[in-house]
Formats: sequence, C-alpha cells, structure tokens
Amino acid sequence: MKNWIRFLLVAWLAVGSAFGFSFSFGHGDTAVNWILATDLPHEAQRTLTLIKTGGPFPYKRDGITFGNYEKRLPLQKRGYYTEYTVKTPGRRDRGPRRIVAGEAAEYYYTEDHYQSFRRIRE
Repeated sequence: MKNWIRFLLVAWLAVGSAFGFSFSFGHGDTAVNWILATDLPHEAQRTLTLIKTGGPFPYKRDGITFGNYEKRLPLQKRGYYTEYTVKTPGRRDRGPRRIVAGEAAEYYYTEDHYQSFRRIRE
C-alpha cells in the first residue's frame, strides 16, 4: 500500500509540475514552492548556467555566502548557501532577483530580494 501511495504522489507532482502548478514542501517558515528551470526568466536561466559552469560572473558580489537570516530556506550550517545576481531589466543596480545555490546542488530563485523563494526543478 505504501508503494501505491508513493506512486500516486510522484505522479501527481510530475503532472502538476508539467502544467506549471507549484507545490509547497517543508515545515513551518521553510516551506518553498517549486519552479521549473524552463519557466525561469531568461536572465535567471543564464545565471543558473553560469553557476553550473563556474562563471565568469558579471557582478562582484556573485558567489558570496547567503546567510539565510530570514530562515526561508531549509536551515543549514553557515556557508552552505551562496548567492548570485539575476539581472533585472531596466535596473542599474543589482536589483531584487537572485539565485541561491546550496552545496547539495539545489537552487532557489527569488524575485523579491529574499522575501520568497521557489526551488528550481530541472
């Protein structure tokens, strides 16, 4: 019976993600929605590619430690997360958009400067 439930859950998540639905996972304040990498803005897709290939990064602060002070991502040891700027069209500064990368090759996108996150599913 447990395998049947697991199968239904995985199928439900796969079908929902394929149609752009988001799902929240986690507990308390660390629940995060999902976003498909293909649904990210073009600039975020480019930043994700740069992260995976090691740069070069256009902003001096790209690759700095993300402290997770707001505790909106799963709690980890200091230094686990790094942040990268996602260019915001029309902005002269770094803007509010970022990708935060975890050591376990998980990636999170924020378009509102850490107020909310969506985990990137590839």
